[in-house]
Amino acid sequence: MSNASTTPPFTAETIGIGTELLIGGRSDSNSLFLADELGKLGIAVRFKSVVGDERQDIVTAIHTAVKRSQVIVMTGGLGPTVDDCTREAVAYATGHRLGRRKEALEGMTARLAQWGRTPNTAQLRQAMIPSGATVLKNPVGSAPGFCLTWKKAVIISLPGVPREMEEMMRQEVLPLLRAASDSSGRLPRTPIVRQLFHTFGLAEADVDAKLKGLIPKGVPVDLGLLASPMGVQVSLTTKGSQSAPEQNRDLLQKLANDVRSRLSDWLFAEGHDTMEAVVGRELAKRGLMLAVAESCTGGLIGHRLTEVAGSSAYVDRGAVCYSDRAKTEMLGVPAELIAQQGAVSKEVAAAMACGIRERANVSVGLSVTGIAGPGGGTETKPVGLVYIGLDDGTGQPITREFRFHGDRHVIKQRSSQAALDLLRRWLLDKA
Repeated sequence: MSNASTTPPFTAETIGIGTELLIGGRSDSNSLFLADELGKLGIAVRFKSVVGDERQDIVTAIHTAVKRSQVIVMTGGLGPTVDDCTREAVAYATGHRLGRRKEALEGMTARLAQWGRTPNTAQLRQAMIPSGATVLKNPVGSAPGFCLTWKKAVIISLPGVPREMEEMMRQEVLPLLRAASDSSGRLPRTPIVRQLFHTFGLAEADVDAKLKGLIPKGVPVDLGLLASPMGVQVSLTTKGSQSAPEQNRDLLQKLANDVRSRLSDWLFAEGHDTMEAVVGRELAKRGLMLAVAESCTGGLIGHRLTEVAGSSAYVDRGAVCYSDRAKTEMLGVPAELIAQQGAVSKEVAAAMACGIRERANVSVGLSVTGIAGPGGGTETKPVGLVYIGLDDGTGQPITREFRFHGDRHVIKQRSSQAALDLLRRWLLDKA
C-alpha cells in the first residue's frame, strides 16, 4: 500500500460492481462479509452502493466515496470480459495510468497453469493495474486485485466472486490495513463487536416488545432487528469507541445475557449458527436417528439437514410424498384418513410422521403437509395452512398447525423452519 503514513482509516464504504446486481440476477452479499471483517479492525462501514458495468458510473461512485470515507472496498469488474471495467474506471478517476504489472501477470499465469490453461488475449487485461497501486494476490482465482491510496482514502479493488474476495480480504487486505494503522503511531480503535441472536416463532413487533428498554440511554451499543422467513434476527453492536474498551465488553456481555433471558425458548441460535446445525448437534448428542416425510416443502428440510457436514450420523432418510397416493404407498397413511380429513390436516401429518419412522426403523419421524400456493386454497383451508408432525414411537405424536403468509417460496421456507423448530423443542423437552 502506498503512502503508509496516511491517518488510520476508521470509516469505510463498499461498492458492489456489476449490472447483474442491479437487475435482480444476483444479490450483493459481499458487503455483509466486508462489514464484519472491517469491523474487527474498528473500521465502521457507513455507506454501501451498487453500480452497473458502466465506466462513468463507477468513476462517479469513486468520486462520491472519497469525499466521505477513508476506506473504499470495491468488488467486481476485474474479469477478462468487455464489461469488466473497474481497472479502467479507477485509473480514470484517480489519474493513475494503467500498466501491465509483472507480479500480476505472473500470479495469473501460474494460477491458469494449475488449471491446465494459458492466458488468452482477453485475460491479459487482468494484469493491467493502476500505477502506484499495490497488487493483491488472488490465492483462489486468476484475477489479481489492487490497493491504491488517493486523496487520503484507500481504494481497494477485489474480484466479485465471494470465495475469491473473502480469501483476498483475509490474506492481503486486512494485514495491509493493520500495517497502515500501526505505522501511523496511533493505536487502532477498539474492534466493532457484533453479537447475533436468532429467534423463531415471534413476530418482529413481539420481539421488539420483549426487548423494550434493553439498552439504557447513552450506552454505546446499538440494537437491531431483522425479520426474514427464518425468524427474527437480533443484533447488539458496539460503536467501536476507544473509551473504556473492557467496560464496553463487560456491558455487551451483560446485555447479551439479558437478551437470552428475555427471548428464552424462542432463541434457537447465536452467531452464524443455523437451525439445522443446532438440531443436528442435539440429535447427535443423544444418538438419535431421524427420518423426514415432506409434502409441501418438497425435500427442503432434508436438503437443509444434509447441508451440515457429518449429518449422516443422525439423518437416515427423507421421502417427498407429494401426492395422496405417495402418502399411502410410501408411508402407509390410510386412504380413508386422507379422504375424511384431507391431505392437509393434523391427522395426516401425524400419520406421515409415524409412517416414515416405522419404515425407517429410527428414533423419530418428522413430517410436513400444507398448501404452499399460490393456488389450492379454500375458505376453510387457505394458502399458507401447514401442519407439522413428529412421532417418537410413544404412541403420542405431536402436531402443530401454522398459518403462514407470503409467496410459495416463503411459505416453504417458513414451513421447513417450523418443522426443524418443533424438532428442536422436542429434543430440548420444550415441545
